[in-house]
Amino acid sequence: MPPITTARLSPQDTKSRILDAAEALFVSGGFESLSMRQITSAAGVNLAAVNYHFGSKDALIQAVLSRQLDPLNERREAMLDHFEKEVGSLLTCEHVLAAMFLPAVRMFNDPQDSGRYLQFLGRAYTDPSPVVRDFINTHYLQTLGRFFTAFQRTLPELPRAELGFRLHFAMGALSGILAGGNTQRLIRDFTQGHTDETLLLSRLAALMVAALKAPLPGPGDLTAFGDIVRLSDGSPASLSSQTAQPH
Repeated sequence: MPPITTARLSPQDTKSRILDAAEALFVSGGFESLSMRQITSAAGVNLAAVNYHFGSKDALIQAVLSRQLDPLNERREAMLDHFEKEVGSLLTCEHVLAAMFLPAVRMFNDPQDSGRYLQFLGRAYTDPSPVVRDFINTHYLQTLGRFFTAFQRTLPELPRAELGFRLHFAMGALSGILAGGNTQRLIRDFTQGHTDETLLLSRLAALMVAALKAPLPGPGDLTAFGDIVRLSDGSPASLSSQTAQPH
């Protein structure tokens, strides 16, 4: 019987297999749970191949992030540029949110994606590892700055710190949901089975716009919630709670 032979992979094929394996493991468990042994086993390569192409686990995960996020952020910036050119001073918060979300929705709807892309985004933007956080915050600093400036233009009533606070928590909540998996089912439920991008975008934007445009708390809100906090500690509420109600 002749010996069994397997086709030798090209360097590019080997590199792609390593990236694919690392990405799948990253999505399922995060950066800290990744091990080089898991990656080599899933990719069907040896450790020398990983070291040759990437040099370290940190460099490998950065290549995984870059492979997926570079084209996304290029599309985001191009769409925002297009909106700014077409509508000028009439740019709204909804335009900026569309430029942020629509490219990701379209990549998710790619027939070859099988629903993985949004889950990858969720993991990338919620993973607590400093390696992941530092890479995203530095490598995509220009994109983050472009969108923050656009939000400032469309929401001039919000102080810079308040806008940053709201964006951080709104995006974090959305990313956390996406990272949990079952993205396709969640989107079907969210849109009542209609997955066209107009409906999906409008529903996502409705939630985000409400969070971004909510009025700042006034003195009456602070008084009312102060009474609620005191009441939770067993202290009696003040008379102000009878007139000041939280919005």
